Amino acid sequence: MGKETSQRIQTSLLNAAEKKVLVWLAKRQPGWVTSDMLTFVGVAGAAICALGFVLACRDVNWLWLSSFGLVVNWYGDSLDGTLARVRNTQRPVYGFFIDHTLDAVTICIMCVGAGFGPMLRLDVALLVLAGYLCLSIYTYIGAILKGEFRLTYSCFGPTEFRLVVILINTLYIYTPWAAKQYSYRGLEYGVFDAVGFVIAILLFLAYFIQFAKDKAVLAKQDPLKTK
Repeated sequence: MGKETSQRIQTSLLNAAEKKVLVWLAKRQPGWVTSDMLTFVGVAGAAICALGFVLACRDVNWLWLSSFGLVVNWYGDSLDGTLARVRNTQRPVYGFFIDHTLDAVTICIMCVGAGFGPMLRLDVALLVLAGYLCLSIYTYIGAILKGEFRLTYSCFGPTEFRLVVILINTLYIYTPWAAKQYSYRGLEYGVFDAVGFVIAILLFLAYFIQFAKDKAVLAKQDPLKTK
């Protein structure tokens, strides 16, 4: 329980196609490329993404760098486990530890970077971060209690999340009105602040919906004891 051996739950829209692509890539990696190396490539991608967000304060075209960082992050973060499985070199305890510990670091880097960029207020970016981390924590709890490692919620997973951010970056670059700020009772906000707020709400909604489902199941498995 709580290791790479937990049953992986993947129900995202792109799951089937992504699996084929990742296996294809894993089989073509040079021998000197290791799973650990790919994990740190994912972290580097997050740093590139955050840098692009910050530099976009000077020129919105730096958001292309941010989107590139997301692709690098996907490559490293998604391929590290696949490479180990294809080569049959899994390390269930160490792999779980290093991969998911650094996952928390990468999402922090990207969300804080977004908060210092031109698209999102820092408080909105941190709200998105809180929602994402809540789902991550829930995933680890599920791995311990149920032996299930839920990588996606409904049809949405990390890959879809990255694609949404890339889409938002692209829209911001090509929609000059997107940078316009509005004021309501002294609060300054932009169009994409509202988008970020909706994303955060959806993350928390997924959390509470899954919580309600699992609460009912686990309550039956572990019923209230009476004297």
